[in-house]
Amino acid sequence: MAISPLPEARQLEVADGAHFDVVIIGSGAGGGTLARHLAPSGKKILILERGDWLPQEPENWDAEEVFQKGRYVSKDIWYDKQGKAFQPGSHYFVGGATKMYGAAHFRLRQQDFEELVHFDGISPSWPLRYSDFEPYYQRAEQMYHVHGLRGEDPTEPPCSSAYPHPPIAHEPRIQKLVDDLRSAGLHPFHAPTGVMLDEDNFPFSRCRKCNCCDGFPCLMHAKSDAEVLGVRPALGAHNVSLLTRAHVKRLVTDPSGRSVKSVELERDGAPMTVSGDVVVVSCGAANSARLLLMSANDKHPNGLANGSDQVGRNYMFHNSKAMVALSHEPNTTTFQKTISVNDWYLGDADFDYPMGNIQMTGKTNGTIMKGYAPLETFLMPGWSMDKIAEHALDFWISSEDLPAAENRVTVNGNGDIKLNYTLNNQTAAHRLYGRLTDLLDRLYLKNHLIERQFYIKSDMNIAAVGHQAGTCRFGKDPASSVLDLDCKAHELDNLYVVDTSFMPTIGAVNPSLTAIANALRVGDHLLARL
Repeated sequence: MAISPLPEARQLEVADGAHFDVVIIGSGAGGGTLARHLAPSGKKILILERGDWLPQEPENWDAEEVFQKGRYVSKDIWYDKQGKAFQPGSHYFVGGATKMYGAAHFRLRQQDFEELVHFDGISPSWPLRYSDFEPYYQRAEQMYHVHGLRGEDPTEPPCSSAYPHPPIAHEPRIQKLVDDLRSAGLHPFHAPTGVMLDEDNFPFSRCRKCNCCDGFPCLMHAKSDAEVLGVRPALGAHNVSLLTRAHVKRLVTDPSGRSVKSVELERDGAPMTVSGDVVVVSCGAANSARLLLMSANDKHPNGLANGSDQVGRNYMFHNSKAMVALSHEPNTTTFQKTISVNDWYLGDADFDYPMGNIQMTGKTNGTIMKGYAPLETFLMPGWSMDKIAEHALDFWISSEDLPAAENRVTVNGNGDIKLNYTLNNQTAAHRLYGRLTDLLDRLYLKNHLIERQFYIKSDMNIAAVGHQAGTCRFGKDPASSVLDLDCKAHELDNLYVVDTSFMPTIGAVNPSLTAIANALRVGDHLLARL
């Protein structure tokens, strides 16, 4: 795939007071995808991005810089329900959170769109069904170069065609793991992954199958992120503009309160205003809620689009656990993220409730481990951590985080995010962890599994915001939702939200592909409207 052409200089500068047909706030999986989808319309489109371009530099692939020094983590400070400050794992760049993600592009299961009874609660149904999203999932997989193989996953929903690209080949140690899992009666499948890889023509492949994909920015621009496959192609159309370092502070409505008339922002500390016939918010679940709450006025005293008191509520981010399994056999794998297991996604014969998804993380090394836990590993020499990592298989297990109204985003007097969150659905998380550990005990050695949370500083708590969702759920009833079925605010005529905020539930798989598919779905609506 060729690099997108350079934009014209005028596309990267915007005059104070400029007006556009569409203003998109945020350039991640939702906003970046929407911009590309709308670009061929010829309409005048502006993308506002709080951050800057993530630099392509040697440090992109330096584990010490990325994991120990937090080179690309934002300086934001949020507060938990006790008022304690913490630094979220946020990344503000063109492309949003996708710059650092692992490009795992799962569809939600068909059952995720319907009411699911969990041991500890209910995952409510969506106002639309999987069949409404299926064509957009297909287009999303095409746009984001997803590799996979249909028919391997026993929970796979109906799909209208094959993956656009073949599955990524397993390396020998991972193929042995696949064989071992199958011998135990499981159905491991090729993880759906978005990378610009051509294994049949490798000298001409942009992706090199390196070990700097998951948690790193891609120095080669070979990871299917929203900068490379959303914003850059969008800027190939001369009607699209991008303003970086543009921190949106407030949305201002007309006197009736029914329409957003202007967007107030700061660029490099200087105030600016722009306007659009349509304004689309795509800042991430927490920051989108914050923006709407900070835009309160006399017509919307509790925050913009918040007559239902639902803005900020039902925040979700998954019950996740990263683990390393140690065995005598070395693991020389480089590109490890090629397996996933969903055999327990909806339960099993001994537990008739959903448990969740298992997949691989990027291959751990000693430097990454030290980055996760600088205090715990301070006295350990690097070689010992590297020796541990040489024998590690690295897993990510994820269970559904159930929506709860009291799990919510609010803002304090300074406009800082306060995240009131209480863990839920822990039985499913514990059962899934037990299924994996019991299985590996049978396959390999007993007492071989170490939770990476022993090393991880954040302990996969609310600072882990990579999978955040909820806060502006869509629905038919304005009394219980923020957005209508087209993701337009019930209370405003020209305000839309297209990030993962719209999701009523999060399922147990990565939400990125659902955000991309929904942006394409809303984009079709906006093309008809425009």
